[in-house]
Amino acid sequence: MRNKNKFYLILSFFFFFSFVVITNKNKLTIDDIRGGLKISNVVFSEEQVNTMLSYVERNRRGYEEMREIKLEQNTMPALTYSLPPKKKRNLVFNLQPDPIELPQNNDDIAFLSISQLAYLIKNKKISSLELTQIYLNRINRLNNKINAMVLLTDSIALTQAKKADEEIQQGNYRGLLHGIPYGIKDLAAFPKHPTTWGAMPLKNQIINNKAEVITRLEKAGAIMLGKLSTGSLARGDVWFGGKTLNPWDLSQGSSGSSAGSASATSAGLVGFSIGTETLGSIISPATRCGVTGLRPTYNSVSTVGFMTLSWSMDKVGPITRSAKGAAIVYNTIKKKNNGLNEVVLGLKTRDKKLKIGYLKNLFINDTSRYFKNNLETINLIKKDFKLTPLELPKQYPYSVFDIILRSEAGAFFDDFLLKNLDSSMVEQGERSRANSLRQARLIPAVEYIQANRHRANLIKEVDSLFNQFDVILSPTFGKNQMMITNLTGHPVISIPNGFDKNKRPTSISLIGNYYNEDKILYLANKIQEKTNFHLQKPPNFN
Repeated sequence: MRNKNKFYLILSFFFFFSFVVITNKNKLTIDDIRGGLKISNVVFSEEQVNTMLSYVERNRRGYEEMREIKLEQNTMPALTYSLPPKKKRNLVFNLQPDPIELPQNNDDIAFLSISQLAYLIKNKKISSLELTQIYLNRINRLNNKINAMVLLTDSIALTQAKKADEEIQQGNYRGLLHGIPYGIKDLAAFPKHPTTWGAMPLKNQIINNKAEVITRLEKAGAIMLGKLSTGSLARGDVWFGGKTLNPWDLSQGSSGSSAGSASATSAGLVGFSIGTETLGSIISPATRCGVTGLRPTYNSVSTVGFMTLSWSMDKVGPITRSAKGAAIVYNTIKKKNNGLNEVVLGLKTRDKKLKIGYLKNLFINDTSRYFKNNLETINLIKKDFKLTPLELPKQYPYSVFDIILRSEAGAFFDDFLLKNLDSSMVEQGERSRANSLRQARLIPAVEYIQANRHRANLIKEVDSLFNQFDVILSPTFGKNQMMITNLTGHPVISIPNGFDKNKRPTSISLIGNYYNEDKILYLANKIQEKTNFHLQKPPNFN
């Protein structure tokens, strides 16, 4: 009996030892990373190489995940990212200003919606110069609380405002953004002024061309107040000037890389703002700061003049107080030569025809602080519309997102790394942008191509859902939703739908079909007509 037990003990030890040997054999080491970098003839410091290990290991797990799902031989990679053909519709633009009496208090004026401000300006109840001065005064008084403004272009703003007033006085009213002050994320180039991308080594970077979105806003007569903070190279809410804070809770950051855009809009420092998103950078800070964020269809708004993080996933969109405001800004900044739909909010005949799906399981199984408010929003929508349960694709190697993002970012910032500028960035930890860019050198080209082949399948699968639905409702941070829709390029709007027990804003998200921003904006506006969460002002800022 003893011999038998001894035999089993030895056998168990043998299997354990074999497992350890095999595991250790497959485990990545610092020497492996050095070897990979040697092939590219790139040198990083000892500390930097050590920080890369977990990132590279995660990438490798992603490669394995991709290989578990079979690809058909004829699956082409989504490299050029050609979106499915859009259905042509002839919709009429009919957004109108919202009549309102001029508030006596300047701080109350600062929190008015775009359509209300447009009414006051168009009807000469307030001048653009007066309005611009109100926002400039608030920036000077309150920006130090939230750290949202990077560059104040006050002289430019005042000049633009005077011109707007002259034009309006002469009867040359350009439209709903004429005379309305705004701020833009500091990824957008503006001649003769720093475009820092939030990064210390680029603090004094001058790019002498102008972002196309700024040009479109100038033509509409909007007033540029300045550049708003972005996390360093579009990562998080920490930039070289510190952390941008949430006006609703100054103990936490604004979230996402459009941190300043959401925070400034929420605090009433701008009439509206422009942000960008690759993975949540409009939707997440808009949610945290209790404002409305629209991430449009991929490539429906020009990214020319903006920093590139991912050529195939970057999007530019508005952050506003209301869905109606988002519609106004989107109609102004979107490309005009591609037949995109105009946004219509007054379509009475379409009310009952709107086909709405909702991610039922994500809503009912939600354990986050959003659960109660989301269910209340769902019940509110059910009063006017039929909701059909559905699910997003489950079996998919979601790690392809990281592979694609890091590969493209690594290519864009290659010269930045070769000049060793990454070493002077504020954040240098494992989760930092600097580390993410360094390890991009170790992503094989084959894996990048394979990731885009999987992505092509995902685009087809999600697009097929919109053969049945006009809008899909989702928890804003529902499992993989944000990653899926950023990979596929579908438009999403996030609207505030209440507060949690700590009086922090919550939100719900509406997903639309390609180029059908009108439908998600329409439904978002319908919800906001019956609620007042988008009208709330953060304490100590009103």
